[in-house]
Parts: sequence; structure tokens; C-alpha cells
Amino acid sequence: MGDICKIIYEGKVCEIEKGTTLRDLAISLEPERYMELVLCIYDGKLCELYKTVKKDGEVRFLSKDEKNGRRAMMRSLVFLMQRALLDILKDDEQVRVEFSLGQGYFCSITGTTVVDEAFLQKLESLMRELVAKDLPITKSAYPTAVAQEMFRDFGMKDKEKLLRYRSASNTNIYDLDGCKDYFYGYMVPSTAYLSDFRLKLYEDGFVLIFGDAQEEATPKLFTALRRSREWGSLMEINTVGALNDAIASGRTDEIILVQEALMEERIGALARQIAEDPSRKFIMIAGPSSSGKTTFSHRLSVQLRALGVRPHPVALDNYYFNRDQMPIDEFGEKDFEAIEGLDIELFNQDMQKLLAGERVELPTFNFNIGKREYKGNFMQLAKNDILVLEGIHGLNDRLSYTLPKESKFKIYISALTQLAIDEHNPLSTTDGRLIRRIVRDARTRGTTAQETIAMWDSVHRGETRNIFPLQEEADVMFNSALIYEMAVLKLYAQPQLYAIDRGCPEYSEAKRLIKLLDYFMPMPTEAIVSTSLIREFIGGSCFNV
Repeated sequence: MGDICKIIYEGKVCEIEKGTTLRDLAISLEPERYMELVLCIYDGKLCELYKTVKKDGEVRFLSKDEKNGRRAMMRSLVFLMQRALLDILKDDEQVRVEFSLGQGYFCSITGTTVVDEAFLQKLESLMRELVAKDLPITKSAYPTAVAQEMFRDFGMKDKEKLLRYRSASNTNIYDLDGCKDYFYGYMVPSTAYLSDFRLKLYEDGFVLIFGDAQEEATPKLFTALRRSREWGSLMEINTVGALNDAIASGRTDEIILVQEALMEERIGALARQIAEDPSRKFIMIAGPSSSGKTTFSHRLSVQLRALGVRPHPVALDNYYFNRDQMPIDEFGEKDFEAIEGLDIELFNQDMQKLLAGERVELPTFNFNIGKREYKGNFMQLAKNDILVLEGIHGLNDRLSYTLPKESKFKIYISALTQLAIDEHNPLSTTDGRLIRRIVRDARTRGTTAQETIAMWDSVHRGETRNIFPLQEEADVMFNSALIYEMAVLKLYAQPQLYAIDRGCPEYSEAKRLIKLLDYFMPMPTEAIVSTSLIREFIGGSCFNV
């Protein structure tokens, strides 16, 4: 018998032979549910299950329902789909994984192949055949130059361009039954883990869905995402590699000017839409964390003033109950994300009085002492006055239940990035917002990247519960992403991420984000105007943000 390693699992010590794979360890420790376990944290490091045990240490397996496990499942399902499509598509055709949509990825096929129910049935049948074969998903290191040439031969031009800017001498390539590809992140060990999926026709493509989630109609979100990608294509910058090309060729000033002009034009058009209807007295703005709501509100207000409308900003946070009255969440913590934390009755009383032309003293929430205060902030609406209300519950009619529907204009704002990493790796909008928040919180609140990452899951749960389900109820969906922003944020975020110690629980997430930012060439900030939305995060804004 070979050397023995002592492994701690769920507080118990077990002895196993050195060289045992983490997959075999999962089978021995969890024989009834090992197929639910797709990744492992071994000795404090996130690992794929093909890795072997080489020394004593503690292990924790991640299920497919956990954040990192879910990411691995989605990547692996994309790879499974690619392998199946080798038997369906023509040589000059490819699948493109365009963006996240609900609980899945929206995919399209380049070329003449018709995507219909018969196509999806054939694709699903082939995918399930591959699942039944329990084929291994292996990983090998190739010299980056060789990998780049490989993807050129495969016709994967986006990957070829991405690797052109890769500084590492080697690149890890995955192989599934002869299908080779590069992925941002880890994979499951074999196809047997990938039975939990379905395919659904959507518009001119289809959605690859993980799990049994029921898909809700999201036509406004889809339209916003598709438009952002189309605009990126018009700029000839729809992937990270293309952005790097533009930066390397000295086009940064042009990119900034065109992007800012486009955003200003869209905000101006939105202001005209609001001003054309005098019955709209309440502009309700909501969106997930770090969407740029504050800068957007200021810029919209400027455009409204130019049209003769007088906007008055009101933060819905000012209607929080006192801290000792806040509801408690399932973890026993005060829930500042819940709508029950807002004094709905007081808000409606104040808004009704303003709508009736009365003079009202509005509250201000003092976050230092956790109480609502009155500091002489009186307001009265004249004919051309409107209120710009910003907060996470702005789209929820429970908040404004007494206000006439015609008096409200709802805007959902989010950073829906125009870029993909490459053909098969969409860039996560959630990651973009997290990096924005890391940069902003360090600058304005003195919060470390570790602290921001530690609370991000809680923030995201609140968004999933309170914001995302209501996004389709907005009158307008506004995309606040800037095509160049990750190249700028890299300069500020990477040093903060490197400061996270290897032994911290947040280290693996920091390492993942560092790897993401490594794809981008850095971009100078001098040409970015003071009104730019990105200034809310990196500093230098002319607005009070």
C-alpha cells in the first residue's frame, strides 16, 4: 500500500491512499450523493475533481447548487453542447453563447442551419447520449502560441484574438471526446454529471437551461441585451480580444467619445419621453447594486431641466424604519433589502400630498444613528415639477400602491455588458457589478475587497428576491454598461484583490476575478469626462456621488 494521507471531512479524520482522485474520495465519503458534488475545496484551494490527494488537508465538496458548482455545471453543459453540435453543424458553422438569460444561456448558430424544434430535439438527444457514456472531461496544458494556432484552425477567431494578449506561457485546454476548447473557470469531471438540463427555443436561437427552473418571459431584458451586443458589433468591439485590439491600436479616445455620446443620446431620448406626458410626476428608478443609479439620476435630471422640467431627487432609503424596527432575515440579521423595512404608509401619505399640491416635509435617514430625522426638507410640486425616486423597490407597486398608474414612470437600470470573453464564454454582468462595487466601496467607504466580496452573496440574494422579478414591469430598461469599463476598473480593482490573503474564505473568488481582469489590457482614464457613469466608481465625477 502506498503512502497514507489524513483528510479532514466534516470534522472527521479519514485516511486515504496518496494519489487518490478527489472524485474517488467523494464517492467513498458520499456514496449516495457524490453525483451532486462537482468541485472541491482542498487545503483552502478550489479544485477540480480530477486532482489527486498529495498531502494531509481538509476537504469540502461543492454541490452543483452552490455558486461555484453552478458555474462549473453551466460551463460543462456548454462544452457538452459543443461536442454534440460537431455531429450536426456544417464545417463553417458555430454556436455562439451570447449572454445569460434567466437560468440559462441564450445561444445562436452562425450559418444556414435552421434552429427549430426538430433541431433542438436532435441536439438534446445527442447530448443525452454523451451523458449516458460517462465520457471524461480532461485538461491539458498547451504552449499559448500552440493553443492560439489551434483555435485559428478551428475557426474560433475570438479565442485566437483573446490568447494573443495572454501573458502566461501555457494555456489549459479541455478535451471532451475530441472536442477541444478553452474555458474561463473549472469543469465537472465527466459527462455523467450533466443530465440536469433542457433546451428551449427563443427568438432566433435557443436557451440552454440548467436545472428545472421555470423560465419567465423576459422580452425587455432580451431586447436590451441583444441591442447592446449589436451596438458592440457596430463598433467592431464585441469581445475582450477586440477591445484589446482597439486599445493596442490607440483607439481609446474614440471609444470613450462614441460610448459617452451614445449614452447621452439615450438619456436625452428618455428625458423627452418623460417630458411629453405631464401626468408623469413620479420617476421610479430601480436596479441592482452598482448599476450606476445615482449618476444616471443626475444625468437624467440635467436632460429634464434642459426640457423645462424641474426634477427633485428623493432617495427611497430615507423612508427606512428606524434600525430597531427593521425586519429580520432567515439568518437572524436585520434585513435592509426587504420592502417591509420601508415605511410604506408614510411614503404614500407624503406622495399623495405632493400630488395634491400640498407642502410636505420629507424625512432624511441618518445611517450613523439608524434613525429617520426631519431637517426642514420641505417640498411642494408645481406644474413642471417631478420627483425622481431611486431605490431597490422603485418598481414594486406595493411601495406606491396609492399612486395612480399614469403618474408613475418606471425605469430599470442595470449594467448589461456588451462584451463576451469569446465565442463560448459570456462575460457575467454580475461580475462586472461586483468589480464596480469593489472599486467604489474602497474609495468612498474604506471597505476592503475582501469585505465587499464577503457581503456580495447577501446583496445578490436581495436582488434576486426584490429586483430581478420586477424588471419586466419597467416602462424602460436602461443599460448602464460602458464597453471599455473593465479595462479601466482593472487598474483599481486588481491591487485590492491581490491584497486578499490566501487563507481567507474570499481568496478563491478574488483569484477568479484577478484571472478575469487579466484578460483585459489596461486603459488610461484621462479622456473620461467628469459626467461619465464610470466616474461614480473610480472617482472624479462632477456629481455628488
